[in-house]
Amino acid sequence: MDTNYLVALGANLPSQYGSPRETLCAALERLEQLGFSMVAISRFWSTPAVPAGAGPDFVNACCKMRCNLQPRDVLAQLHVLEEEFGRVREGRWSARVIDVDLIASEERVLPDRDAFLRWQNLPQDAQQREAPSELILPHPRLQDRAFVLIPLAEIAPLWPHPVTGQSVMEMLAALPEAEKSSISPL
Repeated sequence: MDTNYLVALGANLPSQYGSPRETLCAALERLEQLGFSMVAISRFWSTPAVPAGAGPDFVNACCKMRCNLQPRDVLAQLHVLEEEFGRVREGRWSARVIDVDLIASEERVLPDRDAFLRWQNLPQDAQQREAPSELILPHPRLQDRAFVLIPLAEIAPLWPHPVTGQSVMEMLAALPEAEKSSISPL
């Protein structure tokens, strides 16, 4: 049975495919070649690097795709795509040729609610040092990231966060205007 997945894509360095925008276009095509059926793709958005000054502006987008794989297998395929595109994991929040994050798998919470809440409530300084060794869904920082929520609102505005119950639009409305105003469509 096919499952819907929400995926965020970003890039702020050129790759063998060209500019960050051209890289995201190539990545979306590659996802289809890997057997993912695209349901919806957001516009591309220009977003400042986080933290400020960490590199050139990013190009970000989100897609909703379907497949019959389990979430861990989807994540493995996304990591293969990143490697094919030249992604080197040099550190958290660094400049990169491609970043493809699995945001959600319908209303699944993985591996369980307690693990999700531990990662969601991890202090900012610990986020820079620690990374989960297992898949956490939905993405524990989803509600904090305008660069994900803005494009996601175009393709899945009513998707309910399975832990908080908030829709994408409600999470986006809760963010400070200053974070949202720095993001613009391309």
